[in-house]
Amino acid sequence: MPALYLKKLPTRAPENHHKNTTLRELKKLRQELIDLQDRLYAENKHSVLVILQGMDASGKDGLIRRVFSGINPQGVQVHSFKEPTELELAHDFLWRVHQQVPARGMVQVFNRSHYEDVLITRVNGLITTEEARRRFTAINAFEKLLQQAGTTVLKFYLHVSEEEQRERLEERRTDPAKQWKYEAADDHKASQWPAYKEVYEDVFAHCNPAACPWHIVPADQNWYKAYVVARTLRDALVKLDPQYPEK
Repeated sequence: MPALYLKKLPTRAPENHHKNTTLRELKKLRQELIDLQDRLYAENKHSVLVILQGMDASGKDGLIRRVFSGINPQGVQVHSFKEPTELELAHDFLWRVHQQVPARGMVQVFNRSHYEDVLITRVNGLITTEEARRRFTAINAFEKLLQQAGTTVLKFYLHVSEEEQRERLEERRTDPAKQWKYEAADDHKASQWPAYKEVYEDVFAHCNPAACPWHIVPADQNWYKAYVVARTLRDALVKLDPQYPEK
């Protein structure tokens, strides 16, 4: 697949996508997702893993609310991967991840994922480039294993601009409703933008097979970001064509 360079990719919706029209389409997509997820859960043959990655303040939490609102919570789970525990560090880097993959009939959302182990670890100098290359190979094999076991893997990078990220981080400092999200390290992380861009582009170069590609989602506008992810998920479920079991 062609190389992906973030600087050349849009962070906003195409001009022909108007907000009100897109929001109406998003509402219809959510209704389709409710029906498709219900059938997926009832059929109990396949599963879907949704991987969300992006810079800080790219809007992963809000995206989950916008896309999965109204869907039966019995069939959707969300897991956020934080800093590894001592027990997790005592195992290989995929050990904690494999325990969270979706069972048959389920949709699982990873709010950050195993890719953190080749992103933040490299930016902070915790692993070498050589180790990252070995992990790329392991990640590709892991995702292929999931697909062979009946799990559809959808990978989304939420592509927010530096300008939009700065505005959102400032809101975390000043908006009482968002201050709980603010961390003292946010400014430092924002300053690491060039380093993160470089390691993300390396991920896209090495972990982007045709059978499991990355979807680069313009993320400056929350309404368009949610629409793209919902549409992609809808299309994947339609392709699976889950059916209610016969009595």
